[in-house]
Amino acid sequence: MGDPTGFMNHDRKTPSMRPVPVRILDWKEVYEPFNENDLKTQASRCMDCGIPFCNSGCPLGNLIPDWNDLVYRDDWKEASDRLHATNNFPEFTGRLCPAPCEGSCVLGVHEPPVTIKQIEIEIIERAFAEGWVTPVIPTVKTGKSVAVVGSGPAGLAVAQQLTRSGHDVTVFERAPKIGGLLRYGIPEFKMEKRFIDRRLDQMEKEGTVFRTGVNVGTDITTDELKAQFDAVVLAAGATQWRDLPIPGRDASNIYQAMEFLPPANAVQMGELDEHPTPATDLDVVIIGGGDTGADCLGTVLRHGAKSVHQFEIMPEPPESRAESNPWPAWPMILRTPSAHLEAIEIEGEDVREYAINTLEFEKDAAGNVSALRTVRVRSEIVDGRPTFVPVDGTEEKFPAQMVLLAMGFTGPEKSPLIEDLGVELNGRGNVDRTTEYATNVDGVFVCGDMGRGQSLIVWAIAEGRACAAAVDEQLMGSSGLPIPVTPLDMPLR
Repeated sequence: MGDPTGFMNHDRKTPSMRPVPVRILDWKEVYEPFNENDLKTQASRCMDCGIPFCNSGCPLGNLIPDWNDLVYRDDWKEASDRLHATNNFPEFTGRLCPAPCEGSCVLGVHEPPVTIKQIEIEIIERAFAEGWVTPVIPTVKTGKSVAVVGSGPAGLAVAQQLTRSGHDVTVFERAPKIGGLLRYGIPEFKMEKRFIDRRLDQMEKEGTVFRTGVNVGTDITTDELKAQFDAVVLAAGATQWRDLPIPGRDASNIYQAMEFLPPANAVQMGELDEHPTPATDLDVVIIGGGDTGADCLGTVLRHGAKSVHQFEIMPEPPESRAESNPWPAWPMILRTPSAHLEAIEIEGEDVREYAINTLEFEKDAAGNVSALRTVRVRSEIVDGRPTFVPVDGTEEKFPAQMVLLAMGFTGPEKSPLIEDLGVELNGRGNVDRTTEYATNVDGVFVCGDMGRGQSLIVWAIAEGRACAAAVDEQLMGSSGLPIPVTPLDMPLR
């Protein structure tokens, strides 16, 4: 514990954001560089608790107090080693994870928690700058081969772990480039894709083989895959989007978020010259109040939308923990991401509409969406189940020439990959599995959202690491690969 009174002497501080009028003109990340002295001060707020709840709050079991103390003591190399001991890709989680570790930080009982995410980012960026992130080449080759289907965080984590164990690993991705939703779903202003490319370079030098533009089940049959590899890991995510089947759904210019966001990233990567359906000068309504909706918001603002509203059917969260939501549970509180701060400055008000339900999409004479008819709702328990009940006299109409549906995902796509492999699905529509990540098909495993359902990036990496250990053990009889400890003994369903 570098500074025993640090948590009493210093307030929480996070990086400043670039001015809104500047950052909406480009697609670069929104944050300014963070001063090193300020970072050490923030690290000194860590209390080195007797029971560090941040460790168990993190699905990866990150050794957070260890690297906080090492940063404070200016031992960045050792901090990098401790960080990589539990997390293959801290540059991803530090930018994209909602930080359940901070939600369970003991300091957060009565004060703002330690800035764990920012410390994580600064450690890994220092590590890359100093040349400490180098390929980890296996000393012995096993002669075993593994196919990984999907190149999101779960697929990349399982691939890197198995490659380092000496197996020949090939990652199959149907998109033109590796990265899954990290590359095509997450906007550039949240994570620039150069950070993915940097890590892929390390993985290729370690021996992982990447095959892009290959749709498994179509371009290569599942029988061919099983014949060519000793084990197959399914890590293709939960990409079946949730729809909104209400009157007028057949109107034009209603898009799923994952129809709208990937072209925006493709433009930034040079794969497209321009977005095929830009939001420029349009009234836009985004249905869905989560992170994907915020990603759509930041994107349409950069397109120059005329106006934006974002709908959320749930009531507005409180600004601080409710009595029914005590520490160390995840704090269900109001958060305002960078995209919403941009919208507040541009629109002059918060664009979020809470406790609202869309009843109908109205169309113009050409069949294009022209407005949304809505009603406010309240949450009630009806016949023992939570239900949203319309509030009389609250019907409204919102003009819209573009609607983006960002209501989450219901599980993996029902594709030839799943059907031809013959893997069973559970009651939630995800690929069924044992606690060892094995499916009902011999030699076929599943990890990440494809088996867990839509979840966090930190869960995807944690499951990838644990799945790699399970595959390694089946192939070799035992495994020395580390696995995340605490949360992975929780039920998988």
